[in-house]
Amino acid sequence: MALLQCSPVYRPLLRQLVTQQNRSLRSIPSLHAAAPLKSFSTSSPAMTNAKILNAKNMNAQILKAEYAVRGELAIRSEELKNDLVKGVKLPFKRVVSCNIGNPQALDQKPVTFFRQVASLVEYPELLKDENAEAAAKFYASDAIARAKLLLKNIGSVGAYSHSQGIPHIRENVAKFIAERDGYAADPSMIFLTQGASAGVQLTLEMLIENSDVGIMIPIPQYPLYTATLAVLDANPVPYYLDESRGWGLTTQELQRSYDEAAKKGIDTRALVIINPGNPTGQCLTEQNMREVIEFCSKNRVMLLADEVYQTNIYQPKDRPFHSFKKVLKSMGPSYEGFEMISYHSISKGMIGECGRRGGYFECEGLDSAVLEQIYKISSISLCPNVQGQIMVDLMVNPPKKGDPSYAQYKQEYDDIYHSLVKRAAILEDTFNSLEGVTCNSADGAMYLFPQIRLPKKAIEAAKQAGKEADQFYCLAMLESTGVCVVAGSGFGQVEGTAHLRSTFLPQPELFDDFCNGIKKFHADFMDKYRD
Repeated sequence: MALLQCSPVYRPLLRQLVTQQNRSLRSIPSLHAAAPLKSFSTSSPAMTNAKILNAKNMNAQILKAEYAVRGELAIRSEELKNDLVKGVKLPFKRVVSCNIGNPQALDQKPVTFFRQVASLVEYPELLKDENAEAAAKFYASDAIARAKLLLKNIGSVGAYSHSQGIPHIRENVAKFIAERDGYAADPSMIFLTQGASAGVQLTLEMLIENSDVGIMIPIPQYPLYTATLAVLDANPVPYYLDESRGWGLTTQELQRSYDEAAKKGIDTRALVIINPGNPTGQCLTEQNMREVIEFCSKNRVMLLADEVYQTNIYQPKDRPFHSFKKVLKSMGPSYEGFEMISYHSISKGMIGECGRRGGYFECEGLDSAVLEQIYKISSISLCPNVQGQIMVDLMVNPPKKGDPSYAQYKQEYDDIYHSLVKRAAILEDTFNSLEGVTCNSADGAMYLFPQIRLPKKAIEAAKQAGKEADQFYCLAMLESTGVCVVAGSGFGQVEGTAHLRSTFLPQPELFDDFCNGIKKFHADFMDKYRD
């Protein structure tokens, strides 16, 4: 057909090409014959056994990245869960995942109002007038009203939103920040994100110009930071928290860290502060925060304030939470233009909606050209997931006193909070009761980070197994009790020390067995390896 339709000028050339093609086709074994695919030679240079992408040629920075909270211990815990499902007899009946702050995985109940609104926006048929009577049987009137308001501003949860986040929700986040801090917030400086982690990764990408750049991170730290810096081929610049002072922070230590990095030719661009702390649970005083801001200003370092645990405060009278935004604004006009980004998330607090992946970051004092680039990068991902954005709206604007859902919301919120306070104290006492273990109190967050002084025989056994001593201990605990924690070496620690990080999220009905199992395991372990 093509031969008939083409210009007479090109027909001789086309006939030649068709003839050559037919000869080539006749040289290939018939596809209609029972010729197996293996008749094609695999010895050809184009078809070798080596994969195109393999561990030798992939991005080397990816290979360097480690993420302890989902590392070897977590992988082994999943294997043990599968064994239990298959009926394999183990020394325990349930694997308890204390390796990650994932409240609803440990049976924390979701907040009713939040789930009501989320389900209504997901299925707006329930909001139609003809279904009003039926909806009223299952949904509070203010949940229905909130869902209608959100849909009015969103359209559909199945549609892309504004790349920076739904404007209506960013306005509510700005109101929340203003009410929390007593200082105005600008919705245009707020970016909604796929959880706080995505915001952290985006801003680190903006900061890392080349492999000479360094970012100051606390030790112990949440491994999101070291993993992301490894991928970006940047330098972690560690500063150490003082365990003997309740994981305190001094500006002398910050300056030591900064100066040592400078001697190595590292261009330190930013300081990460996790407050309340992860994995250590400390909460900074207002005076300490002022000193941190002064340090950053003096050394021309941007402040990255990870504040995702801001409602997980267990000593509110002694150590109340203050946002860095509030402290900065209270320091007056001499700090005008101070560069800072702060992060918050729906995954923590009393909400625990980790799987919905919602969060935000607020920019303070950033160059307008940089803000344009942050928006551009956000646009490449199109938008944060809309259900996560909706949960952010509910977090910053929950039911108020007098609303139909308020009493239930307050009861659920307070029950979770007081239970966390109680469980933190019980687990702290458990760790401190163990031979050779000391554990600081948790001012906030969801974790305890006890130090374990292991016998020399245990340390030697760990070396022979090719493990860090605390990793060896934690693996033994998992195999014996089903309790999955994270070794302190995954967060960084003073050389020669051993720690573990455990959440105190297991539900109250599990807590006695949980703590007793740890006590028995530890006693047996110490006896086995006693010097």
